[in-house]
Amino acid sequence: MTTRAASRSPFGRLTLGARRPYLTAAVFLVTLACGIAQLAHRPLYDAVVRDAARIDDGEWYRLVTGMFFQDALAFGLVSNLLWLAVFGTLAERVFGRARWLLLYFGCGLFGQFMSYVWLNPVGAGNSMCVVGLIGGLTAVVMVASRRYGVLLPVQFRVMAFAVPVLAVVDTVVHDNHGLPCLLGMALGFLLLPRPGR
Repeated sequence: MTTRAASRSPFGRLTLGARRPYLTAAVFLVTLACGIAQLAHRPLYDAVVRDAARIDDGEWYRLVTGMFFQDALAFGLVSNLLWLAVFGTLAERVFGRARWLLLYFGCGLFGQFMSYVWLNPVGAGNSMCVVGLIGGLTAVVMVASRRYGVLLPVQFRVMAFAVPVLAVVDTVVHDNHGLPCLLGMALGFLLLPRPGR
């Protein structure tokens, strides 16, 4: 694979130049700062949480702020930041920064909105953003051999094909992570570079 061809392949992007995940780091730090502020001043959570009744009263900003604060407090903050560090770094290298932004915040906002209107009217957390990235990376794994000629270990392929099934089950049991994951998969298919271009 030539350097130019490798740069057009999501797998080549993982190794060529080892793009530093500055965007992931920036979002990580902002989310960390919000989480620390929330832990230090508990009433802050009530002012920013996704709350359907308050959104109905015109506080639409809560659909955005709900992506930076955590309803599971310290545990939610630590676990969501760990997932962001891992999957955010991979997704930023595979998709680039602009597409990463679309996946992360597009899926997160979609998840916040669907939670507001249907699944879970009160809550907060960046986990729906992260599952959008996971969905996008799932799309990469699903098309790896056909589109890019990369044969991944069977474990990765099994996990990738399990993700949409688990996302549907997640939605059926009325959790709010399945739909953003499925949107991330759809966007992942659309955002992947075509081979040889």
